[in-house]
Amino acid sequence: MKKQFIPYSSQHITDEDIQAVIETLKSDYLTQGPKIAEFENAFAKYIGSSYAVSVANGTAALHLCALALDVKEGDKVITSPITFAASANCVRYCGGEIVFGDIDLQTYLLDVNSVKSLLESSPSGTYKGIIPIDFGGRAVNLEVFRELADEYNLWIIEDACHAPGGYFTNSDNQKQNCGNGNYAELAVFSFHPVKHIASGEGGMITTNDERLYKKLLQLRTHGIVKSDKDFTNSIEFAGGEESYPGWYMEMQLLGFNYRLTDFQAALGLSQLGRADEGLIKRRSIAKTYEDAFNGQSYIKGQSGVIEGHAYHLYILEVEDRLGLYNYLRQNNIFSQIHYIPCHLMPYYRQFGWKEGDRLHSEKYYKHCLSLPMYPTLSYEEQEFVINKVKEFYNEVRNK
Repeated sequence: MKKQFIPYSSQHITDEDIQAVIETLKSDYLTQGPKIAEFENAFAKYIGSSYAVSVANGTAALHLCALALDVKEGDKVITSPITFAASANCVRYCGGEIVFGDIDLQTYLLDVNSVKSLLESSPSGTYKGIIPIDFGGRAVNLEVFRELADEYNLWIIEDACHAPGGYFTNSDNQKQNCGNGNYAELAVFSFHPVKHIASGEGGMITTNDERLYKKLLQLRTHGIVKSDKDFTNSIEFAGGEESYPGWYMEMQLLGFNYRLTDFQAALGLSQLGRADEGLIKRRSIAKTYEDAFNGQSYIKGQSGVIEGHAYHLYILEVEDRLGLYNYLRQNNIFSQIHYIPCHLMPYYRQFGWKEGDRLHSEKYYKHCLSLPMYPTLSYEEQEFVINKVKEFYNEVRNK
């Protein structure tokens, strides 16, 4: 059925996706069945990491990463203000303290120089980690963040929720996929419907660290282990004679029920098969936007065409952002704002954050607007969006 409006993003569910879910619903497993491991293995291969752990959503993925890295009360962690709140909240869940760096106005990504300034102006050991964001689908250069993290003995969680299939090129001219684990201890992805791969809800953690991988598996399922070699209670206590009985298990950590279902994994696995096709379309849409808006006087900046960009979002920085936003909605184009700076959310203001603390992020927020970006956006729909943006500035705004 034809859409009555053009959203900023939209899922694409095919007959093959539906059939994959139906087959799983008819199988013996609805949750934690064979599709979970199949999806995890396929995703790890796609990203280029050693391990992948599926979870209930991207927020759960971030929370488990913070737990696995032993974030605790008083630990300070640096992230970007221009992100969804979960990137910062995961540290707060563990009692840690979030310190916001600022963004680079050219890339919209966490500025490594801002992070370096925070580290240099604090006593040694003040900070425990960094959470860079592949915001909008543009890959952070994690090589430079790794050098800084190693200098100050910090861990890195890469928030790659916007960027499956994205990459940057390192100093050896090698492509480094977002989430491949070569520079960050852990990386997270989201399978929310507006993301590249949709499973309704869902998330994935990738890593190359076997110890962290095993800890994540335990934390994902109530902190329980079921392997003989991991048990700490005696065989006699467990009720066995020469070995542990088959029913025995142990809860060793305070974990959570953050598991993905088997039918969600089936949907994600089916969608993963079209991931590269979707990236090609997203990059084509980005090129059309860039060509349309280059040189326009009302454009202060735009996402542009960048090698390795995964284009979850296509962002314009414009004059009279509110006017354009309202005009597009009047024409059934539902653009979006990504994001209100986290440090100015009421929750974080209570810790002393205020306007003027992160000037680049606040300047960006005053002008940013995300245009429709998804693989099923038709050429005609995109031209309609472009024409309405131009119409607003060339005709409506000048009346």
